[in-house]
Amino acid sequence: MTIAEQIDTFLDAEAFGVVGASSKQHKYGNKVLRCYLQNQRQVFPVNPVETMIESLACTASVSDLPENVASISIITPPQVTEKVVILAAAKGIKNVWMQPGAESAQAIATCEAAGINLIADGSCLLVVLGYHEH
Repeated sequence: MTIAEQIDTFLDAEAFGVVGASSKQHKYGNKVLRCYLQNQRQVFPVNPVETMIESLACTASVSDLPENVASISIITPPQVTEKVVILAAAKGIKNVWMQPGAESAQAIATCEAAGINLIADGSCLLVVLGYHEH
C-alpha cells in the first residue's frame, strides 16, 4: 500500500483511540484528540492518570478500549510506544499511527510482525485531517 492508502485505511475505522491523550491544550496529545472531535469522529482518550479529557472519559490502557476501536494514534515517548504496540497487537488493533517523535525501530518492528497497518513516516494526523485551534 502507498502511504495515502495506509492513511485512508487508518481513517476508515469506526472509532479511534488516542494513546498519550493530555488534558493540557498545548500538548499534541490534546490537539490530536481535538482534531478527531473537530472531524466528528468517535474517539477515546487513553491516559493511565487522567479520568476525563475534553469531556470524554479516559481509558487507562489500550487493553481497555472498546471493541469498535480499530485505529490508534500514539503520542508517547518511544519507550512507552514500544509497550503500547505490544498491547495494541494483543487487542487486535488493526491500524497504528505513530505521531512524529513517538516512533522507535523496536515499536515499528512489533507492528510489522503483527501485520498492523502502520503510519510512522513522519506524517501528522493534524495536517492530514486539517486541525485548527479555536
